[in-house]
Amino acid sequence: MHKYLFLWLVILLSGCAGLAVKQFDQLYGKPDAARYDRPRAGGSVSYWQDVKPVFESRCIVCHACYDAPCQLKLTSYEGLARGANIEQVYNGERLIASTLTRMFEDAHSTVEWRQKDFFPVLNERDDNPQANIDGSVLAQMLLLKQDNPLPQQDILPESFDLGLSRQQQCTQIEQFADYRKKYPLWGMPYGLPEIGATERDLLLQWVREGAPYESKPGVSPAQQKQIDTWEAFFNQDSLKAQLMSRYMFEHLYLAHLYFGDLDGKPAYFQLVRSATPPGQPLQQIATRRPYDDPGVARVFYRLQPLREAVVVKTHMPYRLDRQRLARWRELFLKPDYQVSSLPSYQPERASNPFVTFQQLPSDARYRFMLDEAQFTIMGFIKGPVCRGQLALNVINDYFWVTFVAPDKAGAELDSDFMAQQLQSMSQPADSTTGLLRWVNYAKQEKAFLKAKVDYANQHLQNVPLDLNLLWNGDGRNDNAALTIYRHFDSASVVKGLQGDAPQTAWVVNYPLLERIHYLLVASYDVYGNVGHQLGSRIYMDFLRMEGEFSFLALLPKEARSKVRQHWYRGSVSEVSQYVAEYAAGFDINSDIKYRTGQPLAELYGMLKQSMRPVASREHALENGFRDAASLSALQQINRISGRAAVLLPQNAFVAVEDDQSGQTHYYTLLQHSAYTNLSQIFSEAERRLPDEDRISMVYGFVGSYPAALLRLTRSQLPQLARQLQALQSEADYRALLDTFGVRRTNGKFWAFSDRLHADFQNRYPLQAGWFDYNRLENR
Repeated sequence: MHKYLFLWLVILLSGCAGLAVKQFDQLYGKPDAARYDRPRAGGSVSYWQDVKPVFESRCIVCHACYDAPCQLKLTSYEGLARGANIEQVYNGERLIASTLTRMFEDAHSTVEWRQKDFFPVLNERDDNPQANIDGSVLAQMLLLKQDNPLPQQDILPESFDLGLSRQQQCTQIEQFADYRKKYPLWGMPYGLPEIGATERDLLLQWVREGAPYESKPGVSPAQQKQIDTWEAFFNQDSLKAQLMSRYMFEHLYLAHLYFGDLDGKPAYFQLVRSATPPGQPLQQIATRRPYDDPGVARVFYRLQPLREAVVVKTHMPYRLDRQRLARWRELFLKPDYQVSSLPSYQPERASNPFVTFQQLPSDARYRFMLDEAQFTIMGFIKGPVCRGQLALNVINDYFWVTFVAPDKAGAELDSDFMAQQLQSMSQPADSTTGLLRWVNYAKQEKAFLKAKVDYANQHLQNVPLDLNLLWNGDGRNDNAALTIYRHFDSASVVKGLQGDAPQTAWVVNYPLLERIHYLLVASYDVYGNVGHQLGSRIYMDFLRMEGEFSFLALLPKEARSKVRQHWYRGSVSEVSQYVAEYAAGFDINSDIKYRTGQPLAELYGMLKQSMRPVASREHALENGFRDAASLSALQQINRISGRAAVLLPQNAFVAVEDDQSGQTHYYTLLQHSAYTNLSQIFSEAERRLPDEDRISMVYGFVGSYPAALLRLTRSQLPQLARQLQALQSEADYRALLDTFGVRRTNGKFWAFSDRLHADFQNRYPLQAGWFDYNRLENR
């Protein structure tokens, strides 16, 4: 033991990274990066049975996805073995595109990850119990927390930097003594209570034994039968089928697919491109974008089991079953049309779906996306663009989305019109786009909008402009109406028209829906440069306003300009001027009969009523406690606005427990910030309208990143409503948390978190995953 103590003393006093590495090498041997590519099996602790549950419930609530601190993803054994990297994926300032570091795609061994500047958090030197502990950043972080638990106070000191853009301290084991000296309170979990002694000792014992790992069991025979069925469907030989499969892949590559015809807990799969056909070992083709050149003569589409834990912020379940198979055959294979040749993967063409898939019926493409419209929209909510205020400040905090009915789509599905406008609908396809290129895209968008208005004025004069133009879900599909909530730098999309008066509303047609997908999902590169990211935001400005002004077309002609000006107060954006010209040129009056002097409020009410037959009730307050006192309190909360709303976090989960039975219902408290307009990129604070901020209380869970956690009894709901209504200062909010809050410093934090996740899993098994605690406030 003396030599180990001597080692730490030498490192502490020297402060020299090179000397520290040399000392580690002398005492523990040279690192072997391939050690965990061939992990030892066995041991007293099982990864799958013992370790994985602890990582999921205590670690990946921060360490998952692209925004995992130091890129340390603990959602899989391979992610732990890969280790950490000081470079942040989300970086809105880089001038050139960054190197790709996608798990399971851009490197396939620990050795390869070391070549991409990832460093280990497990010991890669001599495999003995002491070396495995001394040489592991993971173990040392746990021990640091044990020695230095959180201060016994409600609010963490300012020495804890909890900002998402904080400078991260991605320390390697050779410099850990210096880290321990500088940041004694920064053990793991960072800024949260220590994990339980049993859990800590279990993880340390596993590390001590060399982090043994047993291969995960393969798919079941029933699952393999489903895989065979679907891979046969996706890999038919006809040109028509091959083009259909390419289209589906480019829209489903982020989906967590599950087999609806199988019973039990769903197992998730991903649709990937492979160089090998079904029946052979899968050789995934990894490219920066899903439409990039695969580099093989024939692409095969394969189903691969999801290899990481499910986290809510990226979880997009998509059902595959017999009905889906029949529906897709009906849409794409049964119609009589010809595909004469397969399109190229040349970037300027492949990035434009209206060119690439011109030979597929536009009606089929539109209905394919509409059938699962929530999933389609969720792509830009939960895809790579989902993290980052720059990307999401292009949308309001609370708005409704409906869709043009396929049989009423007019120009959007007119093949001649579409053929003429293909170039006008081109989109960026470059990770290092310069901002000057966006001038050309602006011109194209303006030309397309003018052509669209001209078409409408010429061909739709005799088509009633009323709510019958909107898709009603074919009378049974609850994807017909959606609500989107922005939570500053993340967002959520839920089914149904929530509330009564959103900040704005969109009506989306086929070209708009397709462009949103290719701009913010298929073409968006989270590793791209600042020009690419800013440019995507600017282009989305066009698309948002196009959707908003399609909604405004349902208002009387004389009312449209007033509402539009209210939505864009103070806007001097050239983008908004472009789209305003388009809106002003639309010369058809609404056929809806208005009866009041408040047509916008009236339209909201009529829209909600028209969608009622297919509206989802998942988030209705009546799903929880239904007694008059509880519902009255919840409804009072929903009427709060102004200063009281400003003080609240973007979203909070609220657990309400019955005083007698112990039954618990969960609600989400959402804060909606108001702005003069969204057509400017910067100076967001200067455009704030705090007096117009509002609150929504909805049933269930909305959002992936809770900023606050509240717990109360049913009898306390009226008190909660009163305290929320009375909020006037930070001290008032702190008092509210003193009464109801489960702060990040609460000694029972993990017990509350466990109960919340268990209930989430039991009540919403398809939606369930692990929430992310990176945005928990410190107030």
